[in-house]
Amino acid sequence: MRKDQIKQLIAGRTDRDGVTDTGIKGVRLFRATQAISCVPAVYEPCVVAIVSGTKEAVLDGHRYLYDDSQYLCCPMSMPVKAGTPSASHTSPLYGVLISLDQRVMMELAMEMEDAGGALPSVKGELRTQRIRLARWDHGFTDALLRLLQLGASQTDTAVLGEARLRELYYAILKGEAGIFARQAFGAGNAIARSIAHMSSNLAAPISIDDMATRAGMSRAVFHRKFKQVTTMAPIQFVKSMRLNNAAMKIAAGMTINEAAMEVGYVSPSQFSREFKNMYGQSPRQWVKAQKIPMGIS
Repeated sequence: MRKDQIKQLIAGRTDRDGVTDTGIKGVRLFRATQAISCVPAVYEPCVVAIVSGTKEAVLDGHRYLYDDSQYLCCPMSMPVKAGTPSASHTSPLYGVLISLDQRVMMELAMEMEDAGGALPSVKGELRTQRIRLARWDHGFTDALLRLLQLGASQTDTAVLGEARLRELYYAILKGEAGIFARQAFGAGNAIARSIAHMSSNLAAPISIDDMATRAGMSRAVFHRKFKQVTTMAPIQFVKSMRLNNAAMKIAAGMTINEAAMEVGYVSPSQFSREFKNMYGQSPRQWVKAQKIPMGIS
């Protein structure tokens, strides 16, 4: 019943494909009425919840397909490919994208630990996942509904938006992806911090030695731990982030050369060569092949 209410709220506020702001910082609604194959995207720390239809994300060859039974939790910036494989006019996709504020998530994680909800030590599986699918539970569903209901009143949104968003963050940290998210936002996660810094400074020269120093590790230890967390070597990860960001900028209308410079490429020929190696087409060929409603990925 609550999911139906959430769907009705989203459908009533989205009159076109793409994203629609809610007035709450970091919370956006989206709709898709056509199938879109996976295209390059960058997921900043976020949760993506679908209430109608199916969405797909691919990260380093691993495919995540999810619908209204699970939401996607991505607590670190990640270069992905994303699409809407089954959306149509008769069966539209509706969903909500919630950006995860690092400061608030860290505060909540530490408050939970101080209150007795200490993060248990976890080996293996959780530390090698970059994205996690989590089942909708009552806490998440109720908090999301309460958050989206604010959109009916600008005053309610302005006064209660921050508190309701914090309530949703808390539900995420308590839910099935909670341990995974708390690891990423914990004060000691140096890899997550190095990824956040790199993601915010793509146009600047990026040195693996500098990233290792920022994380307080030797180059060898940083390389090993980085690959444990992301399954990619640091150099591969940086390249994927740059190229995916550039592809998104090109799809949004930026020229190829401008997009290349925006993400740190000095040589247009090197950019074209690496773009083709990753996506199988030159940037110009790729642009011609794309028909992407902006914001859906």
